[in-house]
Amino acid sequence: MQIGPQRIDPPVLLAPMAGITDKPFRILCKRLGAGLCASEMTAADPATWQTRKSRLRRDHDGEPEPVSVQIAGYDPQMLADAARFNVDHGAQIIDINMGCPAKKVCRRDAGSALLADEALVGRILDAVVAAVPVPVTLKIRTGSCSQRRNGVAIARIAEQAGIAALAVHGRTRADRFLGQAEHRTTAAIKAAVAIPVIANGDIESPQQARAVLQATGADAVMIGRAAQGRPWIFTAISHYLATGELLPEPDLAQVSAILLGHLDQLYNFYGDHAGVRIARKHIGWYCKAHDHSREFWRTVARVECPAEQRRLVADFFKRAVDSARPLAA
Repeated sequence: MQIGPQRIDPPVLLAPMAGITDKPFRILCKRLGAGLCASEMTAADPATWQTRKSRLRRDHDGEPEPVSVQIAGYDPQMLADAARFNVDHGAQIIDINMGCPAKKVCRRDAGSALLADEALVGRILDAVVAAVPVPVTLKIRTGSCSQRRNGVAIARIAEQAGIAALAVHGRTRADRFLGQAEHRTTAAIKAAVAIPVIANGDIESPQQARAVLQATGADAVMIGRAAQGRPWIFTAISHYLATGELLPEPDLAQVSAILLGHLDQLYNFYGDHAGVRIARKHIGWYCKAHDHSREFWRTVARVECPAEQRRLVADFFKRAVDSARPLAA
């Protein structure tokens, strides 16, 4: 798939997720097969640009290209300024968030709340595309609610504005993350525009990825929650799409090595204090499917020291490997 001058291969993308798709996670997912990894959503409001959180979010040093940064806001000029600011700090693709259903985002008339105002959508897209020399992409939902699935209209506005690619989450704003994603609207959008379309929502396996691509005609798939604790899903999907062969799940020793490497990167990136806290949710995702993970979680969640946290995780997996039984605390 082509986004402006950027070749995205394989066509399996990591969805931008606030608090999750930080630099360590993006680098890990790219190493494990993701064709593109967008940053966490960053606010267009310049008052936030010099906070520690914002500075970390625009740290792209050593990150494999292309670098994609997602911005969120409601004011066309503010978003245009944010796009220029992020390009000046290394962004090679700017992605505009019109898909987030979170209340704290939507109550500021940003994220998926924008889908209710097609005229404003047009002004925003025109302003951002005109502001930067790099490709601009857009992430949307299928509409505001089931009674107003206006995704096709938004897609046509996006194409006319010069948006280079469009990602579609198969739920409305009102759906949040409830129920099952539907991809009929994504198929209708793909049929209505000539720009690349990326299908997103409830794609959790290689088989589902292929089925969604076949049903929608989309150019790529985007993986979100299914990558939490399973970053190897990108290799699995891309291999299956290319060969029709299902790769085996990584064994316990492989999962342990991936997780411990991930923890080291989190400690290095955030420092000991924040790194330990941010690591906890990732540990939970990696381990949640295994026996006695709740008991293990209660122990590891109280730890404040990186070395102790890492030791507990290593011991958890070592005992499982040594016993050749399902994971036990």
